[in-house]
Amino acid sequence: MKKSSGKKATAPAAKKNFTTVNERPDGRQMIREAKLERFPNRTKVRRYVVEFTCPEFTCMCPVTGFPDFATIIIKYQPRDYCVELKSLKLYINQFRDQGIFHEDVSNRILDDLVELLDPWEMEVVGDFSVRGNIKTVIRANHVRKGS
Repeated sequence: MKKSSGKKATAPAAKKNFTTVNERPDGRQMIREAKLERFPNRTKVRRYVVEFTCPEFTCMCPVTGFPDFATIIIKYQPRDYCVELKSLKLYINQFRDQGIFHEDVSNRILDDLVELLDPWEMEVVGDFSVRGNIKTVIRANHVRKGS
């Protein structure tokens, strides 16, 4: 029988599972430095559709500087690559301080994603909130040649 040393056994220190506000990464810097990223499509045995909805999109009117609000919908059929979601989120947030026309938003997002992914097909829809009694919806499409 072992004698007790009189000392209480202590559990190993628990892993810290919290942060304080000052330890958080700077979101503005993350957005400024964001770059779209991709990863290999691991399911090439069939064509399938990936759809993202970004309901909190904001940018600024290049004429007035007033904010514009939209839901951006991105649909694509991956070929060799898929877009990494956190990089997409940060990329989308880069528009919030940009003066840009509605038509240019959908087309720029489409161009950037097509350049990154070279998908079979892609559609980007910018569904903008009503401004001045006018609702604007912009659809930009891409179909890969030889699809």
